[in-house]
Amino acid sequence: MTKSIALRACLLLASLGATAAGLHARTGSRPMTVHVFVALADNKNQGIVPVPARLGNGQDPANNLYWGAAFGIKAFFRKSSEWKTLSCAPGPSPAILERCIFRRSDPDGYLVADAYDGARIREAIQDFLNAAAGATSPTGRTGQNETTPDIANQADLVAYVGHDGLMDFQVSPVVGSKDGRQRKFIILACASKPFFQSYMKQTGSEPLLWTTGLMAPEAYTLEAALHGWFARENSESIRIRAAKAYDHYQKCGDQAARNLFASGW
Repeated sequence: MTKSIALRACLLLASLGATAAGLHARTGSRPMTVHVFVALADNKNQGIVPVPARLGNGQDPANNLYWGAAFGIKAFFRKSSEWKTLSCAPGPSPAILERCIFRRSDPDGYLVADAYDGARIREAIQDFLNAAAGATSPTGRTGQNETTPDIANQADLVAYVGHDGLMDFQVSPVVGSKDGRQRKFIILACASKPFFQSYMKQTGSEPLLWTTGLMAPEAYTLEAALHGWFARENSESIRIRAAKAYDHYQKCGDQAARNLFASGW
């Protein structure tokens, strides 16, 4: 090898090393993890505007509006080019009818999505609050190995998707843990900001995206928001991404969609 070739090789290796170091600095030493709590739509047990019976059976995740239907979390993310399905299986508690784990590679990250029995929406909201506060829960265990994350107290972002049950009932507030980690949250439910705000402030987590009015909590909004979050975009950019996706599918108008979503307190 000549000196000029050797020099070029050294420069290339140095460049690659700098790129890897920069990537490590941006993404941290472990994959970013999202934990999504989905309360299945339930005509019988929730105060929702009734949907077709097949979509509104809260005990049938395969066909549920928010899970197995075309724009449900499971169906939509399984079809997404950004995500690979690692597993879908019964959940770790009776309230969770199914848990799906997805992974993306650029940047590296996981999404753990839990489908809660629609009749047990109160538990879904309570578990979501616990996760936002950093409270350890057995529902956070995924059977951790080299291909699945441990989300017990470890998720960087938590999300709730479904009916805003706090319109119908109250739950016990959860005070956030003092572990030094700053968790973010997304709540895709009707008027989630006014109904969830007092609870979320007590958890110590920070809002990334929630809503000011009535909405359809379908998966395209969450996917758009996560695309921006994994790209390390600021909260305003993520809000605009979510609004554009919502307008694209709902045809409600750009300004109406932007007004629907909020990114801060």
